[in-house]
Amino acid sequence: MSRRKKLINNTDIPRHKIEAIARCLLPDILAFYESEEGQREFAEWKKQEAEKQEDKTE
Repeated sequence: MSRRKKLINNTDIPRHKIEAIARCLLPDILAFYESEEGQREFAEWKKQEAEKQEDKTE
């Protein structure tokens, strides 16, 4: 059985407001990453992260 991690909210913002904002932003975020520009930027980010990992292991 897996347990859900308890999310930590160290702000004065109520959880229901954070969730409402997330529900508004999520469709735009998904649309961006499904677009060609989003795919290209994500691939570039992954390449940069891989290079950082290589630098750490050297």
